[in-house]
Amino acid sequence: MEWTDIAITVPQKDAETAEAVATSIANGGIYVEDYSDLEDQVQQIAHVDLIEQDLLDKPRDRVIVHLYLSPDENPAQILETLHSRLVSSGAEYTLTTAGVEQEDWENAWRQYYHPLDVGKRLAIVPSWQEYPTDRVQLKMDPGLAFGTGTHETTNLCLQVLDDKIRGGERILDIGTGSGILAIAALLLGAKEAEGIDIDPMCVRTAGENAQRNGVADRFRVLVGDLSEKASGQYDLITANIVAAAILSLAPAVPALMAPGALFVASGIIDSRVEEVCAGLKAAGLEVVEQHMLRGWACLVCRKA
Repeated sequence: MEWTDIAITVPQKDAETAEAVATSIANGGIYVEDYSDLEDQVQQIAHVDLIEQDLLDKPRDRVIVHLYLSPDENPAQILETLHSRLVSSGAEYTLTTAGVEQEDWENAWRQYYHPLDVGKRLAIVPSWQEYPTDRVQLKMDPGLAFGTGTHETTNLCLQVLDDKIRGGERILDIGTGSGILAIAALLLGAKEAEGIDIDPMCVRTAGENAQRNGVADRFRVLVGDLSEKASGQYDLITANIVAAAILSLAPAVPALMAPGALFVASGIIDSRVEEVCAGLKAAGLEVVEQHMLRGWACLVCRKA
């Protein structure tokens, strides 16, 4: 069944006006393409930094409001009404039309999401897709945050986990967000994992992802900071956050590390690597591996 997609393209300043005009006459659905604060939205909604490059390349100063008309509606009449109301509003705009199948616009966002092989053993797979592979599959369904490629910091951490997890480890993931690193570790053979995050939303997001991957019984998400929530010692600790946060929490990490444990720190822009390495050393941690990818660093440490 073919519907009509009317696209109203406006500058960012006229986005609310265009959406209001479209809503006032919509009988079908409205889809707003607004990428002005994409990264912030991704963190708020899904708590991961996996974003398709095609999305990152979208213009940030324009908004497109899609108005979908059912087959029994008159596009010419709707276009005339839209034109009249947009002119009256004083908005700058352009109007375009296209035919689209109903199931296409309902699921259009999924075009960006595809399976991704990471390291030698792991594959990240959208939950709605089948992916024939011998790799360990990590199923994710985080909306706009999942794509064909991962942010460099997460990719680096996943590669380290793929390389280091041997089986039976106890994991701590600081700033767990969606839980992707802890869940990956469990799927690769870790025995149990705890995730800590200051955002209560992570309990729901990480819990849903853990359930989806069949590891909910081995993954506990705790809301709070490191000093309040971490308990005992861990065989591998991950912190895919930012340089300042890593420097702040580093002094508390050695006491949480079991004999032979590793601390994996990522989210570090290349210009701050030297500073972070110095801070880790001062905290009693020795950087034994440094992995770089497109301007980002992941540091693997042991107790000095």
